[in-house]
Amino acid sequence: MRAPSRKAAARGVSFSASPVLAVKLPPWRSRIALFLIFALFLLVAVRAFWLQALSTEFLQEKGRSRYLHTIDLPAVRGKIIDRQGEVLASSLQVKTIGVIPKAFSATDDQVRDLAKLLEMPVPELKKKLVSDRSFVFLKRQVDVGVAERIAKMGLPGIDTRQEYKRFYPAGQVAAHILGFTNVEDSGQEGMELAQQATLGGAAGSRRVIRDRLGRIIEDIGYVREPQDGRDLTLSIDSKIQYTAFAELQRAIDQHHAKAGAVVVLDVKTGEVLALANLPTYNPNTRHGLTGEQLRNRVITDIYEPGSTLKPFTVALALEKGVATPHTMFDTPQRLTIGAASIGDAHAHSTSMSVSEIIQKSSNVGTVRIAMKFEPREMWDMFTSVGFGQAPRLGFPGAAAGRLRSYKHWRPIEQATMSYGHGVSVSLVQVARAYMIFARNGEMVPLSLQKLSQPPQPQRVISEKTAQQMRDMMEKVVGPDGTAPLAQVSGYRVAGKTGTAHKLENGRYVSKYVASFVGFAPVSDPRIIIAVMIDEPTNGKHFGGQVAAPVFANIAAGALRAMNVPPDTSVANVIMPDQTVAESM
Repeated sequence: MRAPSRKAAARGVSFSASPVLAVKLPPWRSRIALFLIFALFLLVAVRAFWLQALSTEFLQEKGRSRYLHTIDLPAVRGKIIDRQGEVLASSLQVKTIGVIPKAFSATDDQVRDLAKLLEMPVPELKKKLVSDRSFVFLKRQVDVGVAERIAKMGLPGIDTRQEYKRFYPAGQVAAHILGFTNVEDSGQEGMELAQQATLGGAAGSRRVIRDRLGRIIEDIGYVREPQDGRDLTLSIDSKIQYTAFAELQRAIDQHHAKAGAVVVLDVKTGEVLALANLPTYNPNTRHGLTGEQLRNRVITDIYEPGSTLKPFTVALALEKGVATPHTMFDTPQRLTIGAASIGDAHAHSTSMSVSEIIQKSSNVGTVRIAMKFEPREMWDMFTSVGFGQAPRLGFPGAAAGRLRSYKHWRPIEQATMSYGHGVSVSLVQVARAYMIFARNGEMVPLSLQKLSQPPQPQRVISEKTAQQMRDMMEKVVGPDGTAPLAQVSGYRVAGKTGTAHKLENGRYVSKYVASFVGFAPVSDPRIIIAVMIDEPTNGKHFGGQVAAPVFANIAAGALRAMNVPPDTSVANVIMPDQTVAESM
């Protein structure tokens, strides 16, 4: 059968004339369609031009971000060393373990092994591994050996980076001087904080290419090279520091005390040779630290110093010509000022010389001397040696203490301040103030860093007054003084005891701060040592009983460490009978 088209053609009918193919749409519709197609092509062309010509940098940056990464390069923190070059703090290389969650894959057994190496609970690790973040830290400051074992597991997406961890060889012995750093190796306490700008340096960065599994496949180069920190040399002598800490620990244990503090100064330069506090902490393992452990009592804590302030009252009397070491004062057992009564802890004669007042530590005698001054004269003496002012040690949190303006002193306040009550100081302030006796009337600034040359001194009292005070304070450690237990074989020693009631809620309570401040050798003083024992509770609480022996043991070790020649024979050291010593 022939096709219809052939039949139509045979009958002379045109194929294009078929009613099926007849165009029924208006011509403008095709023009619109053609215009839309042209517009679409034009839009594609504009977009292509925009992407390839005008957005090249943007697109290239997006592309680079997929594979090009910047790695931070930590600077090596400077070492802290003592005056003899012994390392007190250094940075050890450790690793940071992180993960790129989208690239990570591992079996359950591998995850458990990883958690064991990282010392993490498995649920905590799994939570980090499925994070929607681009990068997650798993653990910071991982030992290099552990990091190598993790790397051998070959887990995709695991990232290992280099960083540093601070190590303190002396541990708790020098903790309050050095302080510590955080996980970013930035100083948080002590000299680590105070000298952050010197020790910290500046971190650098490096560009690398990573594959989709987070592995570095090409090192592009430095963006910025790290600038390592500079080493810091402290004034501390490690031998003296260990001695001070050990003797302080022994005294705290022996007297069941709450706390204690010791500072040793170089008389010639003002350098701090040792500084110890208890309670303390180990900066290498700082879990569960408390405020009691962190407190640097030598510098940041204030207390009422008690009788260790009496030499300044007496020195003022000598300087003003009010008295000489031989001037006699009436010293009844109790003295009434207004509604208050002042007494002495030990019985003594009713008439004492100025020298005996210091030797026997008479409150009444000191008040008799102090009441001959105008309040401003005493205030000037106290401020001239640094009381009421924060010492410029370059150490965070140094306390200024409390010294009220003389304009508001009542007679009873002037009286109690003369023997160290009603005024608050830090232990380092008292130690520095004693320089006027050890340095022939001069003072120098203190330093926790080793000095290349001695600082410029400032005169406070005359050389004659300083010499007279040394003679009187040397009798304090004699057999008839309050501190015979402060004697050091082979060396002449001078100093002063202090025993102060503690103030709680505005009232004095039966708790004590026992202290001793002294220097040696008297013929040519080289060191000043200040000792404070807080709340001794084992039956003894006087400074001569509790703090003086600590001074003696530290001084003996320090003078030997410094190769200071003896200035007296061992036979000249006279110790009191045990029964006498127990009563002081």
